[in-house]
Amino acid sequence: MDDVLAYLDGSRDAQLADLKQLLEIPSISTLPERSGDVARCAEALAGRLRAIGMTTVEVARTAGHPIVYAEWAGAPGAPTALVYGHYDVQPVDPLELWDSPPFEPTERDGRLYARGAADDKGQVHMHLAALAAHLSTRGRLPVNVKLLIEGEEEISSLHLEEFIRTNRDRLRADVGVISDTAMYAPGVPSIVYALRGIAYVQLEVEGARTDLHSGEYGGAVANPAQVLCEIVAAMKDPRTGRVLVDGFYDRVRDLDPAERAELAKLPFDEAAYRDELGVPVLFGEEGYSTTERTGARPTLEINGIWAGFTGEGAKTVLPAKASAKISCRLVPDQDPEEVADLIERFVARVAPPTVRARLVRLHGGRPAMTPIDHPAVRAASRALERAFGQPPLFTREGGSIPVVASLDVLLGLKTVLFGAALPNCGMHAPNEWLDLDSYFRGTKAVALFLNELGSAPDLR
Repeated sequence: MDDVLAYLDGSRDAQLADLKQLLEIPSISTLPERSGDVARCAEALAGRLRAIGMTTVEVARTAGHPIVYAEWAGAPGAPTALVYGHYDVQPVDPLELWDSPPFEPTERDGRLYARGAADDKGQVHMHLAALAAHLSTRGRLPVNVKLLIEGEEEISSLHLEEFIRTNRDRLRADVGVISDTAMYAPGVPSIVYALRGIAYVQLEVEGARTDLHSGEYGGAVANPAQVLCEIVAAMKDPRTGRVLVDGFYDRVRDLDPAERAELAKLPFDEAAYRDELGVPVLFGEEGYSTTERTGARPTLEINGIWAGFTGEGAKTVLPAKASAKISCRLVPDQDPEEVADLIERFVARVAPPTVRARLVRLHGGRPAMTPIDHPAVRAASRALERAFGQPPLFTREGGSIPVVASLDVLLGLKTVLFGAALPNCGMHAPNEWLDLDSYFRGTKAVALFLNELGSAPDLR
C-alpha cells in the first residue's frame, strides 16, 4: 500500500482543488430554483467517476433529483462494497452569518469552509480520491466497488428506496459503506456501529367546536390544552425518566457488559457536556450513563406543543384544540409502526371521555446495527488505526440515517460507518467546515480499508 499512500500524499493539492470545484456548485435540493444546480452537480460527479476509471457510470433520473450510480467489477471472487453518499446540501440561510460566501470554498486555519464541506461532499470525495489512488497506481481495485450517490438526502431521500427496490439485483454487494458521520473528537477516529430509528407522531386533542370564552365556559367543559398536558405527562416517569407507554421496552435489546465497557471507553466529559448545553443538571433514564442514553437507549420526547392564544397580552380563551409533536428514538429491535401502535393504544386508554384524542403518524425509520466483530468493521478498524495512528473508538449514533436500514431490509447488507468530519463542524449551520488533516487522513483510511476488505475473512 505504500505506493497508493504516496500517491495520495503527492496529489493533495489536486485533490483539494477538485473538491473545491464540487463545493462551488449550489446543489440545494430543497429549493426548486436550484434544481438545475443539483443536476449539474450530479453530472460533475459522474464526470469525475468516469475520469478516475470506473467502468460503469450513470446519472439515473428519478421523479425528483438524479442518483449517480457507478461501479468497478474487475476483481472476480473478491468482495463487493456498496458506497453510499449524497451530493445535495442544505440551504445556507441566514447568509449574513457566514464569514465567507458558502459556495466559495475558503481555507482558514487548517479548515475548509463551504456548504457541503462536511455534509457530505467532502466525505464522498474521500472515496473518489481513494479509488483514484488505487486505479492510478495499480490499474485495479482490491475489491469490487459500487457507488450510490443521491441528490435528495437533505429532503428525506424521497426516491431512494424506490430506486434501491427497482435495482435490487444491480446493487447486490457484501457490505455497505457510508462516510456521513463524525469522528468522536479531533484526532480520534471512530466507527459508528449502531443508529437509532425514529417514530414520529402528532397527538391532537379536540374539545368544543370552537374556542370558548374562559369566563363563560370555564369549569363547564374540559380544556383540551390541560388534557393534552396530562396525557403527555403520563407517558414518562418524571423521577426515573422511563417511558410508561405499555410495551414500549418489550423489544429493546439489553446492553451486554462488553458493549457497556466499550462505550465507557469514550472520552466523555459529563461536566463539560452539561456546561456546553447550559443546563443545570443532566437528566435521563435511570441506570444508564449519558452516552448510553443518547445512543443505545430508546426515548420519547415532546418536540413541540401548541394550543389557544400565544400572542402578546391576554386573551381569555379555552382552546378548541391542542396538539403536540412527539418523536421516539428507537433501538434494535423496535419497529416504528409497532411503537406508533403502542402510543395510539396508550392515548386511547388514558384520554378522558370529555375530549376527542387522535394520533397522526408523520414518519418513521428503523434502527440499524452492525456487530463490532463484523469482518468489514474489523477491516475498517485496522485501516483507521494505520491512517490516524491510534485504534478507533466504537460509538452509537443517537440520530437516524434511514438508508442504513433500507440497505439492510432491501439488500441484506450490514453497513460500516466511518467519517472524517468533526462533531462541531457546523453541518446545516452557517460556516460549515471540514478539518483538512482529518479529510486527508480519512482519504488514506478509505484506501487502506479497500485493501483490508479484499482479505477480510468470511465476508462473502
